[in-house]
Amino acid sequence: MADMTGPKPKVVMTPKDYAGWRTSILGAVTEAIENRLLFDMIGDPKQLDVLDVGCGEGSLTISLAQSGARAHGIDISPAMIREATDRASRSGVQAGFSVAEAGALLFPPQSFDLILAKTVLCFVREPRPVLDEFARALRPGGVLVIGELGKQSLWAARRRIHAWFGSALWRRAHFRTPGQLKDLVANAGLTATELRGAVYYLHSDFAARMLGPADPWFSRLTTFGAAFLALKAQKPPAT
Repeated sequence: MADMTGPKPKVVMTPKDYAGWRTSILGAVTEAIENRLLFDMIGDPKQLDVLDVGCGEGSLTISLAQSGARAHGIDISPAMIREATDRASRSGVQAGFSVAEAGALLFPPQSFDLILAKTVLCFVREPRPVLDEFARALRPGGVLVIGELGKQSLWAARRRIHAWFGSALWRRAHFRTPGQLKDLVANAGLTATELRGAVYYLHSDFAARMLGPADPWFSRLTTFGAAFLALKAQKPPAT
């Protein structure tokens, strides 16, 4: 979920928006590919204190909790947090949720072993303070995993066209290259340990259905052309 900071007006997605995306072939295939890549980077979260920033309606937070993490999700949207809380309750999952912004986590320093942020920075006007906040909340040796919208893709070009024609959501978006993502985490004192791409097919149900199975193969080769980028970074261990 996009966690957007900066002056109003803020563009906030709703649970209905998510439901509509996931009912399409394109949405279902794309989200499965993105989440599989993120969880590959996370590894086993069992017994870890995990924060899911921009959690939306809580699907990733709930999955982390089901895998044994002590998971908490935050989002700027009260409607999303209500939906996430309801979903966790219906699933019988112990996970916490609260309304908060990425740049003001409201947790003490060194609270988390892992922070996950999927499509958050692309909707943040000033990313550096947000990365500093992530670093503050991580314990020494802790891990940050971010998923972002890639700049070097046809999906990004399509989104720019939508922005030119008046889309409030995409006018606020910032697409970044792998190098720019690495620079952001480095400036926050974190060390990038892995960066991979995903979603190399065109924006269509047919392309997702036909080329989605080959996506992991492209991911091993290059990040160029990837609509989605995932980066893993680590906070230096205590000395």
